Order: sequence, then structure tokens, then C-alpha cells
Amino acid sequence: MKSIHKYWLVAGVLFATMPGCEDENETSPPDGGVAAGGTGGSSGTAGKGGSGGDGTAGKAGASGSGGASGTSGAGGTAGAAGKGGAAGSAGASGTGGMAGSAGAAGSAGTGGGGGVDGGPPEGGTGGTAGGIPDADPPDVSPPIDASDGGITLRTHVPPMNPGKGGILFSASGETLALTGFPYPPASPDDLQFYDGWEVRFDRLLVTVDKLTLSANPDTDMGDQSKTGAVVASVNGPWAIDMHRDGPNNVPGKSPGERAAPIAALTTQSNGSAFLTDGTRYAFGYDAVAATAQAMNVNLDAAALVDYAEMVQNACTTMYVGTATFKGDTTCNAGHTTWPTAVKFRFCFKTPVTYLNCQNPDNMGTPFPNEESQRGIAFDANAAVIGQITFHAEHPFWDSVLHDSPSHFDQFAARVVGQDGGVPTVTLEHTKAVDYTAYRDGLNNAVNWRYCSEPPIDVHPKFTGPMSFDPAGVPHATNSDPKTGLRDYYDFAAYNESTEGHLNADGLCFVKRNYDSPP
Repeated sequence: MKSIHKYWLVAGVLFATMPGCEDENETSPPDGGVAAGGTGGSSGTAGKGGSGGDGTAGKAGASGSGGASGTSGAGGTAGAAGKGGAAGSAGASGTGGMAGSAGAAGSAGTGGGGGVDGGPPEGGTGGTAGGIPDADPPDVSPPIDASDGGITLRTHVPPMNPGKGGILFSASGETLALTGFPYPPASPDDLQFYDGWEVRFDRLLVTVDKLTLSANPDTDMGDQSKTGAVVASVNGPWAIDMHRDGPNNVPGKSPGERAAPIAALTTQSNGSAFLTDGTRYAFGYDAVAATAQAMNVNLDAAALVDYAEMVQNACTTMYVGTATFKGDTTCNAGHTTWPTAVKFRFCFKTPVTYLNCQNPDNMGTPFPNEESQRGIAFDANAAVIGQITFHAEHPFWDSVLHDSPSHFDQFAARVVGQDGGVPTVTLEHTKAVDYTAYRDGLNNAVNWRYCSEPPIDVHPKFTGPMSFDPAGVPHATNSDPKTGLRDYYDFAAYNESTEGHLNADGLCFVKRNYDSPP
């Protein structure tokens, strides 16, 4: 059944219900909301001719019942040679809505006889009002001015609801970027670290850029990277903390998920409307190196300090947090000298273009060996969502096969033997470490361990000496990273580079823009 999202605009921020099914979620707006507003009063026509009187103020139309802020009414045109009319008065507030904006002043006429007063300017068209079922109104703070912390970034203004036939672009790390990976998990089937580590994030920073919509996502059934020409695009770059549920965030594609709005489009680049007849447009975007030219979507002062480090080191993604061992004593046998808490700071230098993403929102039949139809179809009756989704578990997989089990032992092993306090592991600790015969920081061989049973739908359970599976990705035969994976550093980066998706789980073609095997 087709997934349904409903949207409400509150103080310039788009809110949505959780996706559901047509026969289960055809509901009215949440408590505290009201129905769509009506259209305000129409604009009066400027008078012509007459003796040289000054134009007087046009009156604003009242906003429709239930409308959100009315659009500013156009001012009455002043007569020739008269002075400009004064600004129109604000429209009356609609029920449940906000007051219409005042009409603009009439501009001064030039030459000739005086004009008759301008008519009333047009009142704002009522938007969909309402909100979210909280006791207090949502916190819609002013745009973040990134002048605190370690770096100054450009200010980002959250996009407005693009309305019918438009698209809102957002970014999310799903619920796990917000909550981390508890251990033990609430359910045995939940994503988890099977070696008993609980992983929590302080920050999960990314920089995205170059959102594109292109014609014909089905250009080549066998090559997902091929599409038609680009028909619309939006450039950033945008700096985003996937861990932070900022005041402008909106509900994401999965229950409990939150997403940061970053941009919106109402038309194609040539000004024409997007087709709403079922035509799908290929969607793509870039993950790029951090830059001081990025717009700060939701980074706080602590995140800005880390982002300054990202800029200095050309990181595209940074994971910051703490892993704590929560397995039982049986599971910990043979690891009693290992730390039970490890801080991590992972800088991934993996610029990637994600092309022609599959879209779980599509209900049609996908190509063979693909999970969903490619592209985004627009809706004549509402805005659609293009959610950039990063899966935080990818760098921890034990194989390059998608949805492999996650582990943290390989990182904790590299700080075994460090004295005092809680050690911090970085991705650099895994350079020159053989991913096919893994060793700890004291050069001891490491074995796989399990505190819970891993799924075996992707591959059989790995046992014995720790050896990560590159599947069909070649092993480097020399020091050139383009020839293959050289070490665990390359292996983790390769998996991390696949973490970009569309609308939760839509797989994209991954074009790596750094030296790596294909």
C-alpha cells in the first residue's frame, strides 16, 4: 500500500505525520492544528486620471480562516504625480492562523494629473495551519549564525514548505544517529554490535552538496549511474550534525527519526513545473570534504570545534563518541586486559557522489536485483520529501556485503596496552593493519567474539582469527590505493563510503571521488 505523509507549516517549518498506510492513516491534523485556510481578499486596481491628489493607503485583505501567515498584499498604485500611498494595514488573523502581512506602500507617480486611491491589496492565501501535538509551540529558533566555536560558517536559513508540486530536501542519520546502539538491544533483531559494545555518539558530522534531479532514472537497467540530463539542482554545501535533533528538524522517514531540512525546489531550472503524472526524476547528491564555505545547518559550538578539525584534515564525515563494553563475563573471557570504555574520533576522507538513488517511497516494480524503483515522483497535491539518509553502522561491518553484522572489537583492540584513563581510538590507528589477519595494539592476534548471535542472511558467522571479508573488492598488490584495499583503514573507509541513501533505505550508485578500488 502507498505510504502517506501529511504536512503542516508552522512558523516557516514543515512538519509531517509519520508514514502509514492509506487505509490506516487518513487522519485529521494533530491536536492543536486546524484545517487549511481560505484565500485572502483580492487586490484592487490602481485608479487612473483625476486631479493631483495623493494616493492613500490600500487595505489588506483579511487572511483566510485557518491560514498561516498571509503573503504581503501588493500596495495600491499611486496616481500619476501623486505621492506614494501609505502601507496597507495588516490582514486580520484567521482562526488558528497568523496575521496577514501589511500591504506595501504605493510607489510615487510621475507626471500628469493626480490619481485615484489604489484599491485594497491582495490578502495572503491561507496555508495549511496547525502544528504538532505538544503543549507548547515548536521551538523555531532563528537561523544559526556559526560564529561560535572553532570556525565561522555561512548562515543557513531553513527552507519553507515548497507546496504542491514541490520538493523539500532533508538529511538524517536515522534514529540510531540520535540514540546510538544500546547493548543489549531492546529487541534481539535490532541493529547492534554483536561483540557486546554499546556505541553512543556525541556528534556525527557530514558535509553534503550538489543536490540534483535528472530526467529518466531508468536510462539503463544494467547501469544505475546513467540518467538523462539534469533538470534542477541546488548547491550547498551544508554542514550537518546527524546526531543533533535541532529546533528546525522535522519527522523523518522512519518512526522516531528526525531530519534536518536543508533546501527546497518548486520548479525545474528552466522555470517549468515538475511533472506530476507519475514521471520519476533521478536524484543524486555529493558527500564532500568539510569547508569553511559550508552553511551551518545545526552545528553547535562543540560541533564547530570538531568541524574546524574536519576542514583542516579534509574529512567528509566525522564520528565522535564513546563505546562501552556491556557484554557479560563469559563473553569477556580472554579480553580482561582490554579497556571497557573507548572514546572514538573517526575522520573519513571519502568524498562520494551518490547517483540515481532507488526510492522506497515508489510502489512500482523495480529492476531485477534492485530493491525499489529509482527516482522521485512529484505530487500535484502536496510537497514530496527527498531525505538524504546516512546509515551510521556501515563503517563497523565485518564484510563489504551490504547489511553485514557490526563489530567494535577491531577498534578497541588497537588501543589495548595504553596506560591510564579512557583511551581514544582514531581511524589512523588502523593504518597498516592487515584486515585479513587482524592484530591488536600489542601485536597479538585477535579472534572474533560474540556476545549475541549475529544474523546469517548476509554471510555465515565468522569464527576464529579476525579476518574481514572484502568479497569481490580486490586486495592491493602495491601501495597504490586505486588497485585495491591496502589495510583496515581502507576497508573501513570503503564501507563508510556506501552509507548514503535516499528516503531511509534507497540504495544509490556510489561513485568514489577519492583513490580507491571501484
